[in-house]
Amino acid sequence: MLSLEQYPLSRLADQVGTPFYLYDGSEVKSAVGRLQALVHGLNANCRYALKANSNRRVLETCREAGLWIDAVSGNEVLRAMRAGFPGGAEPPVIMLTSDVFRDNALGVVLEHGVMPNVGSPGMIAGLAGAGYRGPIAVRINPGFGHGHVQSCDTGGPSSKHGIWPEDLSALRDAARRASIPIVALHAHVGTGPAPREFDENMRRLVGFFADVLPGFTDVNAVNLGGGIPHPYKPGAEPYDLLNWYRPVLADAEKTLSKVAGRPIRIEVEPGRYGVAGSGLLVARVTDIKQTRANAKGPGHTFVMVDAGFNDLVRPAMYGSYHRISVVGAGAGRKEEPLVIAGPLCESGDVFTRDDQELIQPRMLPRPEVGDLLVLHDAGAYGAAMSSNYVSMGRAPQVWWQDGKATLAVRRETLDDIVATECNEPL
Repeated sequence: MLSLEQYPLSRLADQVGTPFYLYDGSEVKSAVGRLQALVHGLNANCRYALKANSNRRVLETCREAGLWIDAVSGNEVLRAMRAGFPGGAEPPVIMLTSDVFRDNALGVVLEHGVMPNVGSPGMIAGLAGAGYRGPIAVRINPGFGHGHVQSCDTGGPSSKHGIWPEDLSALRDAARRASIPIVALHAHVGTGPAPREFDENMRRLVGFFADVLPGFTDVNAVNLGGGIPHPYKPGAEPYDLLNWYRPVLADAEKTLSKVAGRPIRIEVEPGRYGVAGSGLLVARVTDIKQTRANAKGPGHTFVMVDAGFNDLVRPAMYGSYHRISVVGAGAGRKEEPLVIAGPLCESGDVFTRDDQELIQPRMLPRPEVGDLLVLHDAGAYGAAMSSNYVSMGRAPQVWWQDGKATLAVRRETLDDIVATECNEPL
């Protein structure tokens, strides 16, 4: 957890307003460096899944460290290219992973030659019909995998992602008829509730790929996906990349190359690991109020803040846990059970929920109105999933590095929000 004493949070709050995101650039660089060290010396590459955080400074840090990119939309491809990543498929520095070609995605593939990672069988016909004859990757649903709640499942019968193993033969035939070579295989099975379950799942995934790889004679790379654990909760064990995961990748390279009878490059594509711990969402306490116990249930003390699920949706969507700190006059008080709630006209606008999405008061010092409240580990899927719900402007993003703050993304205004509104005859 980032030490808050190193940042002038009160001054920054006065300058840019609350809520705002703060990213520690040194922490991003350190995490990205660990990812690059993970694959160094192996026939392997690490892609950054930029859907976790597409801030330009994050992308530049990844590029400088030598990471490649996993994009999931046409615009993500273009954002990566604006940050200096090259297009083309030799090598495939940017890969476009998708189950559906939406908006400009297919056009971007055709114009910039980035390699598509096909997650639905019908995409082969879409590529062929558009005249694409370049290499592709194929995303497979291996039949297993999960997140911390069912709505995060990324493998198995309940997951929409990828192609079921029994359908691979038909897809391979369709690609061959279209003269589209399949040069990479991909799967993502998620994290699981325990850190060491991740590398167990990865070893199982390597075994799965060893079974299907002989049927793909043009494949030169196998992507094991992302999902590297991050310790969101107090006392959670940090995941040891070099001692736990690197041996898995080394074994994967050896095993899959032997099965294929040719060198197979191993790829990983973490998003959260590189940025989650580097980000803070800083809000201001606006009020404290109480409900009383009655026949329906116990009463609660609600700490009202000016950040909502339009700024950080993970707790409302998944029941995700984020550590919380109070900065200000109330910080030193004795802890008591508090519910942290936001400004939206939605009952789900509560940051202190359990994994069943039920209210779960958090033991925190009672703040004063005007104190700052900080949600930690908000660097991944925070700003990236934020919205303009109730016409609120998305929060600014501050980049902190070498003791200096830079406004990297300004707060949105109403003019920004309504800029796309029009009245064009069709």
